[in-house]
Amino acid sequence: VQLQASGGGLVQAGGSLRVSCATSKRASSNNGMGWFRQAPGNEREFVAAISWNGGSPLYADSVKGRFTISRDRASNTLYLQMNSLKPEDTAVYYCAAARGPYGSTDKGRYGYWGQGTQVTVSS
Repeated sequence: VQLQASGGGLVQAGGSLRVSCATSKRASSNNGMGWFRQAPGNEREFVAAISWNGGSPLYADSVKGRFTISRDRASNTLYLQMNSLKPEDTAVYYCAAARGPYGSTDKGRYGYWGQGTQVTVSS
Protein backbone atom coordinates (compact mmCIF):
# COMPACT_ATOMS: atom_id res chain seq x y z
CA VAL A 1 0.00 0.00 0.00
CA GLN A 2 1.62 3.21 -1.16
CA LEU A 3 0.69 6.87 -1.36
CA GLN A 4 3.08 9.33 -2.96
CA ALA A 5 2.37 13.04 -2.68
CA SER A 6 3.95 15.53 -5.06
CA GLY A 7 3.54 18.99 -6.53
CA GLY A 8 4.43 21.15 -3.58
CA GLY A 9 6.61 24.19 -3.93
CA LEU A 10 7.04 27.89 -3.29
CA VAL A 11 4.32 30.29 -4.44
CA GLN A 12 3.45 33.91 -3.74
CA ALA A 13 0.36 34.85 -1.78
CA GLY A 14 -2.66 34.91 -4.04
CA GLY A 15 -1.20 32.28 -6.31
CA SER A 16 -2.28 28.73 -7.09
CA LEU A 17 -0.79 25.30 -6.75
CA ARG A 18 -2.02 21.77 -7.35
CA VAL A 19 -0.72 18.88 -5.29
CA SER A 20 -1.22 15.29 -6.33
CA CYS A 21 -1.18 11.93 -4.61
CA ALA A 22 -0.48 8.78 -6.58
CA THR A 23 -1.89 5.75 -4.84
CA SER A 24 -1.78 2.02 -5.29
CA LYS A 25 -5.14 0.63 -6.30
CA ARG A 26 -5.31 -1.40 -3.14
CA ALA A 27 -4.94 1.74 -1.04
CA SER A 28 -7.61 3.81 -2.67
CA SER A 29 -10.00 2.23 -5.13
CA ASN A 30 -12.88 1.73 -2.69
CA ASN A 31 -11.74 4.10 0.01
CA GLY A 32 -12.38 7.66 0.95
CA MET A 33 -9.34 9.90 0.64
CA GLY A 34 -8.21 13.02 2.40
CA TRP A 35 -5.66 15.79 2.62
CA PHE A 36 -4.19 16.98 5.88
CA ARG A 37 -1.47 19.51 6.62
CA GLN A 38 0.99 20.20 9.37
CA ALA A 39 2.86 23.42 10.01
CA PRO A 40 5.92 23.52 12.30
CA GLY A 41 4.87 23.33 15.94
CA ASN A 42 1.27 22.56 15.06
CA GLU A 43 -0.89 19.46 15.10
CA ARG A 44 -1.71 17.79 11.81
CA GLU A 45 -5.02 19.27 10.70
CA PHE A 46 -7.75 18.31 8.29
CA VAL A 47 -7.91 20.11 4.95
CA ALA A 48 -10.27 18.23 2.62
CA ALA A 49 -11.74 14.79 2.03
CA ILE A 50 -13.65 12.93 -0.66
CA SER A 51 -15.58 9.69 -0.91
CA TRP A 52 -14.62 6.60 -2.88
CA ASN A 53 -16.64 7.70 -5.95
CA GLY A 54 -15.54 11.32 -5.92
CA GLY A 55 -18.62 12.64 -4.15
CA SER A 56 -19.36 14.12 -0.74
CA PRO A 57 -16.42 16.54 -0.54
CA LEU A 58 -15.59 17.93 2.87
CA TYR A 59 -13.51 21.04 3.54
CA ALA A 60 -12.03 22.77 6.53
CA ASP A 61 -13.57 26.18 7.03
CA SER A 62 -10.18 27.80 6.51
CA VAL A 63 -9.93 26.54 2.92
CA LYS A 64 -13.56 26.44 1.84
CA GLY A 65 -14.08 28.33 -1.41
CA ARG A 66 -10.36 28.33 -2.19
CA PHE A 67 -9.36 24.65 -2.34
CA THR A 68 -10.93 21.85 -4.40
CA ILE A 69 -10.38 18.15 -3.83
CA SER A 70 -10.87 15.68 -6.65
CA ARG A 71 -9.83 12.21 -7.67
CA ASP A 72 -9.29 10.22 -10.83
CA ARG A 73 -10.19 6.62 -10.08
CA ALA A 74 -8.88 5.43 -13.44
CA SER A 75 -5.36 6.53 -12.56
CA ASN A 76 -5.73 6.19 -8.77
CA THR A 77 -4.71 9.80 -8.27
CA LEU A 78 -5.96 12.29 -5.70
CA TYR A 79 -5.67 16.04 -6.28
CA LEU A 80 -5.92 19.20 -4.26
CA GLN A 81 -6.25 22.41 -6.26
CA MET A 82 -5.29 25.35 -4.09
CA ASN A 83 -6.20 28.87 -5.19
CA SER A 84 -5.87 32.27 -3.50
CA LEU A 85 -3.12 30.88 -1.33
CA LYS A 86 -2.23 32.64 1.91
CA PRO A 87 0.96 32.53 4.00
CA GLU A 88 -0.99 30.63 6.67
CA ASP A 89 -1.47 27.79 4.17
CA THR A 90 2.26 27.06 4.47
CA ALA A 91 2.67 23.48 5.70
CA VAL A 92 3.59 19.94 4.74
CA TYR A 93 0.57 18.47 2.97
CA TYR A 94 -0.21 14.79 3.46
CA CYS A 95 -2.59 12.56 1.56
CA ALA A 96 -4.29 9.68 3.29
CA ALA A 97 -6.59 6.77 2.51
CA ALA A 98 -9.54 6.19 4.81
CA ARG A 99 -10.43 2.79 6.22
CA GLY A 100 -13.93 3.03 4.76
CA PRO A 101 -15.60 4.34 1.61
CA TYR A 102 -16.08 7.91 2.83
CA GLY A 103 -13.73 10.68 3.74
CA SER A 104 -13.65 12.12 7.22
CA THR A 105 -12.34 15.12 9.12
CA ASP A 106 -10.94 12.73 11.75
CA LYS A 107 -7.37 11.67 11.00
CA GLY A 108 -7.94 8.59 13.17
CA ARG A 109 -10.20 7.21 10.44
CA TYR A 110 -7.32 7.03 7.95
CA GLY A 111 -5.19 3.93 7.77
CA TYR A 112 -2.60 4.85 5.16
CA TRP A 113 -0.52 8.01 4.81
CA GLY A 114 1.79 9.44 2.20
CA GLN A 115 5.12 11.06 3.01
CA GLY A 116 4.00 14.67 2.53
CA THR A 117 4.90 17.50 0.19
CA GLN A 118 5.99 20.96 1.31
CA VAL A 119 3.89 23.97 0.30
CA THR A 120 5.34 27.38 1.11
CA VAL A 121 3.40 30.60 0.49
CA SER A 122 5.39 33.81 0.63
CA SER A 123 3.82 37.14 1.54
